[in-house]
Amino acid sequence: MADIEFTKDEKEILVKKIKLYFAEELDQSIAQFDAEFLLDFFTEEVGPYFYNRGLHDAQALLESKIEMISEGFYEIEKPTEFTK
Repeated sequence: MADIEFTKDEKEILVKKIKLYFAEELDQSIAQFDAEFLLDFFTEEVGPYFYNRGLHDAQALLESKIEMISEGFYEIEKPTEFTK
């Protein structure tokens, strides 16, 4: 698996969200560096769990859609004397 990386703009948004969370929910301020460090920690340590969950969900959705398409083929199949 490739490392989870954010663009500079994405990282800036995420760091702002961390700082806002600390201010509003914990009534504490967190420095820019600390917020970036916390984001890096969660990206490296927790991010793969979310990434894997997303892959699992995408795979389940794709399998469901493929099953629907396969069923659609059987529905439009014309009867013949041949057996499968």
